[in-house]
Amino acid sequence: MEGTIKGAELPVKAPLLTLASGAKIPSIGMGTFGSDHNSPGEVSAAVAGALRVGYRLFDCAAVYGNEENIGTVFAEAFASGLLRREDLFISSKVWNDMHGKGDVLLALAKTLRDLRLEYVDAYFVHWPFPNYHAPGCDGDARNPASKPFSLKAFMRVWGEMEKIHRMGLAKHIGMSNMTIPKMEAVLPLCEIKPALIEMEMHPAFQQRELFDYCLKRKIQPIGYCPIGSPNRPDRDKAPGDIIDTEMPEIKAVASTHNIHPALVCLKWQVQLGSIPIPMSVNERNYTANLRCVTGAPLTDAEMASIAGADKNCRLVKGQVFLWPGAKSWEDLWDINGTITK
Repeated sequence: MEGTIKGAELPVKAPLLTLASGAKIPSIGMGTFGSDHNSPGEVSAAVAGALRVGYRLFDCAAVYGNEENIGTVFAEAFASGLLRREDLFISSKVWNDMHGKGDVLLALAKTLRDLRLEYVDAYFVHWPFPNYHAPGCDGDARNPASKPFSLKAFMRVWGEMEKIHRMGLAKHIGMSNMTIPKMEAVLPLCEIKPALIEMEMHPAFQQRELFDYCLKRKIQPIGYCPIGSPNRPDRDKAPGDIIDTEMPEIKAVASTHNIHPALVCLKWQVQLGSIPIPMSVNERNYTANLRCVTGAPLTDAEMASIAGADKNCRLVKGQVFLWPGAKSWEDLWDINGTITK
């Protein structure tokens, strides 16, 4: 059967981190965004393989279009006795078209049905506005109904996130694709603070100010695109983008440790205290990604070298979410220190 996980043996155990709630979370996970390049069946087969080699954290989302397939893999794992539900940390996200009144609960109900779960360990607001695009669109696509960030609208969505947390349907709630100005606006209004934040993070785009801001407030960062996402959608590629695995500083560390440069990117992030969520459907690659966190750590000098190599190169610019009147993708990210209207 597609996605079978039978035959598991000697899984790798990733070190655990502790959230502000006291709950444990693996220090590395597997992303499941592959809708632009991989079929739902290919992604679910990779999830099955990842379970077999030892992954226990899986980052899902309704918009990825594969939660139903992944849910079958989880159900098989639990039914076989190979794993218990509490052995896994499973997260998902509410998509931008489900920000209306009552929509968060509806969205989560579908995700739980598709993943065949009674709860998720974490549920995120995928983007901080209701702007969305057609699946597979190109970088020039624009939705004329898109709007700039609204504090009132976001807090209405967050209020619904707090409700599903109180209902026990999401053990933790989190935010994604936020900026410090937006965090400064919303955090004082939250009855339940976010436990985690997802943010683009890799050596060429380290976001240390946002990273440190979250750590100081006991919000656990999860880094997406941790190796620079070479297989990201074409709409997210632009001239001048830095390829992390070809950065001289990364290649030098990789040569010293005799490992692939991609693994240096992951080890760097784990040692900082962020949780990378790389995605691969290649068994050799996702196994190596997991195993690297248990190998020899990078030295202080190597960590310092990578810290100094930051190029401030955002890869997921999000331009498809721009609203009428916005000047450029930079308006999404409040680069002037204030929320862009």
